[in-house]
This record gives sequence, structure tokens and C-alpha cells, in this order.
Amino acid sequence: MKKKLNCWEAKKCGREPGGDKVSELGVCPVAEEGRAEGIHDGEKGGRCCWAIAGSLCRGEQQGDYSDKFDDCHKCDFYEMVKKEEMPQFKLGITILKEIKKKGS
Repeated sequence: MKKKLNCWEAKKCGREPGGDKVSELGVCPVAEEGRAEGIHDGEKGGRCCWAIAGSLCRGEQQGDYSDKFDDCHKCDFYEMVKKEEMPQFKLGITILKEIKKKGS
């Protein structure tokens, strides 16, 4: 089975732990969100970045799910994951509930 890409691999942002832009921009919260481990077969929040608050996209820190909803739904990575995961694709609200259930 082909490995599924995490957002930092697909977008080549360099903001994953050990990435080449960490010293400049810091580690993205998506790459550290352990409660999202395994969602859509991703590492940490790497395949559900649209649901993770504070993600770093397009060189800017993003807000929470409701703040970034419109932008994320236009993203090529979001569309790729959605296509790969159908019919088991999880909406952001479902992901948020799963994460909340797992606690901090």
C-alpha cells in the first residue's frame, strides 16, 4: 500500500519537527497534534490539518476551524485527502469531536 502524504510532505513547508524552516518559522501545531494521530492514516494532524487550530499555511498562522473553513476547503491538499478517503472521509467537526474526546 502506498504511503499517504501528510500536509507538510505534500506542501513541502519544512515546518515538521526537524524540517528545514523550523528555526525560522517554528514547528507547525499540526505536526505536533498527537490527539489526531492516525486520522485518515496520518501522522499527528498531518491528514486533517484543516481541523487543527493554529496551523501555519501560506506563511501565516491560521485561526481555529471556523476561521479557516473557507480557505481550507479550497486547498488542493484538502481535496486530495477527501478524494483518497472517500467514503470514509471525516469532516472537520467530526475530527474536532474525536480530538476533544481524547483530551489534551
